[in-house]
Amino acid sequence: MSSPINVGVIGCGYWGPNLVRNFKALTSCRLKAICDVNESRLRHLRTLYSDIDAHTDAATLINDPEVHALAIATPVAYHYNLAKASLLAGKHTLVEKPLAASSAECEELIEIADEKGVVLMSGHTFLYSSSVRKICDIINAGDIGDIRYINARRLNLGLFQKDINVVWDLAPHDISIILHILGELPLTVNCQGNAHVTSGVEDVTNLSLSFRNKKFATIQSSWLEPRKVREMTIVGTRRMIVYDDLQPLEKIRIYDVRVDRPPHYDTFAEFHYSYHYGDSYIPHIQQEEPLKVECQHFIDCIESGMEPTTSGRAGLELVTILEAATASLKANGAPLNFLRKRDDGVVPPRPRQSRGAVQVGPLAV
Repeated sequence: MSSPINVGVIGCGYWGPNLVRNFKALTSCRLKAICDVNESRLRHLRTLYSDIDAHTDAATLINDPEVHALAIATPVAYHYNLAKASLLAGKHTLVEKPLAASSAECEELIEIADEKGVVLMSGHTFLYSSSVRKICDIINAGDIGDIRYINARRLNLGLFQKDINVVWDLAPHDISIILHILGELPLTVNCQGNAHVTSGVEDVTNLSLSFRNKKFATIQSSWLEPRKVREMTIVGTRRMIVYDDLQPLEKIRIYDVRVDRPPHYDTFAEFHYSYHYGDSYIPHIQQEEPLKVECQHFIDCIESGMEPTTSGRAGLELVTILEAATASLKANGAPLNFLRKRDDGVVPPRPRQSRGAVQVGPLAV
């Protein structure tokens, strides 16, 4: 696309202003318009960016032929309708997580994007963070050996939602990271939780995902914790990684610790586990705002025609897991088989792909 890419942002509440700020800062596109039903929000953003158009009706942006791409940051319930209208209008579309409220809606959005030949991208922002990219580099280099399990905790007090539970609100971040690291889909999904504040809306959950070769992942999500926690532990056969996103600088620490089981023994007296305790170290990370990298990647994909790292299909995979978690919650935590069916049998988990394959400007994501 030879002329500058004009971008519009729909939804300027909690997350939208961050998209506005980052698109405005990019030199590879032009932020043309914003939209929100709250006029006071629009007035505030107009005081910061006086050269952009502001509207209360999303149709104005969708029908504007000078707007080439739209970023949608509204509540989940509005994602599908807005994204569908945007795609049908021939606009490249970035939708914040989760992509839609159901897998059927995601599939339809993917089909429309393919038919129209436009980019559909899911806003899985953490995959564009320097920390996650460094973790992927470490794992790809074989430094921690084979992954045994991953444990994630994303806890805080609020923000309470009325239309989605805590799994749909907080777990997508960790699910997207886990799928990206492992490069495959789970075999089974099970989830337990309770609704303590709003009836029917779970505010505390434990989600478990099982994968091939005895790998598994657990994700604890809560709106009822006194402390904010953003932590993930990746346990390998050789080393272990602790990722604490709340640390300002030392977000990743690698522990050279492991336990080995003796290959054989004849008597109980000969049976001893071997514990290895080595040093821990903190790798250097070049910090950059993940959302800035994500927004630039969206523009790069529009210009090059390449598929985004967090494509519509990645959004579909995540939403399908969220649906399975919801079904498991309703079944009191019963595990659900996640293997997908096809005419000639069962589709196995997707093959492993490079965890750092797509170029984002000068950075590899």
